[in-house]
Amino acid sequence: MSKTEFSALAGEDVPLVQEIKQAVFGFVSEFKSFQSEVQVKLKQSEERMTMLDRKSQIAARPHLAASIDTGAPHQKAFNSYLRSGDDDGLRGLELEGKSLSTAVNSDGGYLVDPQTADVVKSVLKSTASIRSIASVVNVEATSFDVLIDHTDVGAGWATEAGPAAETGTPSIDRITIPLHELSALPKASQRLLDDSAFDIENWLAERIADKFARAEADAFVNGDGADKPRGFLNHPQVENDNWSWGNLGYVATGTAGGVDGDDIVGLVYSLGAQYRANGAFVMNSKTAGVVRKLKDADGRFLWSDGLAAAEPARLMGYPVVIAEDMPDVATDSYSIAFGDFNAGYTVAERPDLRILRDPFSAKPHVLFYATKRVGGDVSDFAAIKLLKFGTA
Repeated sequence: MSKTEFSALAGEDVPLVQEIKQAVFGFVSEFKSFQSEVQVKLKQSEERMTMLDRKSQIAARPHLAASIDTGAPHQKAFNSYLRSGDDDGLRGLELEGKSLSTAVNSDGGYLVDPQTADVVKSVLKSTASIRSIASVVNVEATSFDVLIDHTDVGAGWATEAGPAAETGTPSIDRITIPLHELSALPKASQRLLDDSAFDIENWLAERIADKFARAEADAFVNGDGADKPRGFLNHPQVENDNWSWGNLGYVATGTAGGVDGDDIVGLVYSLGAQYRANGAFVMNSKTAGVVRKLKDADGRFLWSDGLAAAEPARLMGYPVVIAEDMPDVATDSYSIAFGDFNAGYTVAERPDLRILRDPFSAKPHVLFYATKRVGGDVSDFAAIKLLKFGTA
C-alpha cells in the first residue's frame, strides 16, 4: 500500500481518532483530579498528627480520682534531687496530685521513693538478725504498746446445788516499746553524682541498708534501751527453776565454758510446750562451730545442714539463726538462746525512710542524712530461754 492510499484510508477514520483522543484526555484529567484529592487528604492527616503530637507533649492534669500512676515521675524527681538538689520536680508532683502528699516536708526532708525504700527493706529482712524471726509491726506513733495476759483465770469444781465461789481474775500488763531514731550519713562527691553512669539509688540503698542492718542487729540483742532498742540479753537472767515475769530464764551447762548434747536437750525442754512448736536457736558463728560437733548418746550429730541453699541449718530439728552479735562461748556467757521469738520479741518501726541532702557541710562532697525510727523489746518473757556456759 502506497503512502497516498494510507493517508486516504486514515482520513476516512478521523472521527474515531478524535474520540480516542478525547477519551484519553478525559482519563488524564480525572486522574489528576484524583491525585489532587489524595494529596489534600494526606496533608490534612499530617496536620492532625502534628496537632496530636503537640497535645501529647503538654502535661495533662491528672483526674480527681487520683488513679494516675505517679511512680515513675516521682522516681525521676527524687533522683534529680539526689544528684543536684533540685526539688522542683518533687514540689510539682505534690501540686499535680490533687491530694495530701508526704513527698515534701516543711523541714527540708523528703521521703525516699517507694522503689528505693523497698530495696532497703528487702536487704534488712535478709540480714542475719533476729528481725527475721521476731514480730515486726508498723506504727504511726512514737511508741507501741503490747498488752500481755500472763496470768490464768481461776477455776474450781462445783456441785449442782452448791453456790459458786469467786475465782481468780487474770491481770493484763502493758509493755511500751518506744521508737528511736536510727540514722546513716553516707556521702558522695558531686562529680560522681554528675556522672550519668553512676546509679545513685542503688548505691544509696546499699549504704543505708548496711548501716541500718548492723546497728539494728546489735541493738536487738545487746541494746540497753537508751536511745536505741532494748536487746533481749539486756534483761535480768535468773535460773529457770526460779523464773518470774520480767526476767529471762536460763539453764546452766554445769561446765565453765563447756557444753554437751544433754545441755542442748535441757535447754529445749526448759521452754513451754506452747512455744516449742515455733522455737528457733540464736547463736553466732563461733558458737555454731562448737555446737556443730555435738552428738547424742548414740553418736548421731545433733546438727543437720539445710537441704537447700537458703534453708537454715537445724539443731534437734529446730532452725538456727546465726546472729553475730551474740556473745562468744566463755565462762558464764549466755551464748545460745532458744525460744519463740515471734511471740517473745517485738520490733516496732515507722514504715517511712527519710533522706536529707546536704551539699554544704562537706564540700565538695554531698552528704545524705537518712533516718528511720525503730524500737524493739521483749514482749513475752516466757517465750525465750538462755543457755549459760557456767556451773550455776
